Amino acid sequence: MNKKLFVIVRKDLSTSQQAVQAGHAVAEFLLCGPKTNWKNGTLVYLGVKGLYQLERWIWKLNERGVPIVVFREPDIRNEPTAIATDINCDLFKKLNLL
Repeated sequence: MNKKLFVIVRKDLSTSQQAVQAGHAVAEFLLCGPKTNWKNGTLVYLGVKGLYQLERWIWKLNERGVPIVVFREPDIRNEPTAIATDINCDLFKKLNLL
């Protein structure tokens, strides 16, 4: 089965920053995340408006017990810029593709 990796990125960043932060989240997931069956299959990039919305998603997913990896950008005051998970959550239906 082709497992999906979901990456949620802040849209208040420039387009190039969004791409870089999404890449960092994928790398962080593979290096430090939970054991996964994702084998470089489907990537689903989703967007949220900004920092507050991303923090809300981190909280929501933690509350539901969804294992996530949060990437924090050192060059942006160590703020979270993207998160990744290989668990498909019904809540993702509310988000738009990046």
